[in-house]
Amino acid sequence: MARRSRNIRVSRRQCVAARVIDTSLVRLEIVILAVDDLARAVEFYRKVFDWPVVVSAPAYVELAAGSLHVGLYDRVGFGRNIGVEPAIHTQGTPSRTELYLRVADLADAIERLEAAGAQCASPATARPWGDEVAYFLDPDGNVIAIARPTSTS
Repeated sequence: MARRSRNIRVSRRQCVAARVIDTSLVRLEIVILAVDDLARAVEFYRKVFDWPVVVSAPAYVELAAGSLHVGLYDRVGFGRNIGVEPAIHTQGTPSRTELYLRVADLADAIERLEAAGAQCASPATARPWGDEVAYFLDPDGNVIAIARPTSTS
């Protein structure tokens, strides 16, 4: 017995929602942070993590953090790209951005962050997801989480 096809109406919204992104074609390469003072931000990240500079332009510097790069973009230049200038950071308040970094030596990373003037937002504590994590704010309020697994599982 042959099957008859039914005429089913599907909205454009349903078609778009049903599309699946082929994740093999998507790769996170660069995380870009808008900063108020580019020179200060570069000095901070170089001092703490010793990441080499791989791109240097007047309003943008890119650091190699292993296979991922961290871009530091002057807030005004960043705003020109996206059409809206991000707000000026209020000292002592966190941004809505977090870099979650796994480190081999948590105590050393904490010491480096403190020496560079990072503000501790939450001390190293075992977290429910299985990492011991400390949270800091960089000079622009970007949250830096430094973590190490609490178990080898």
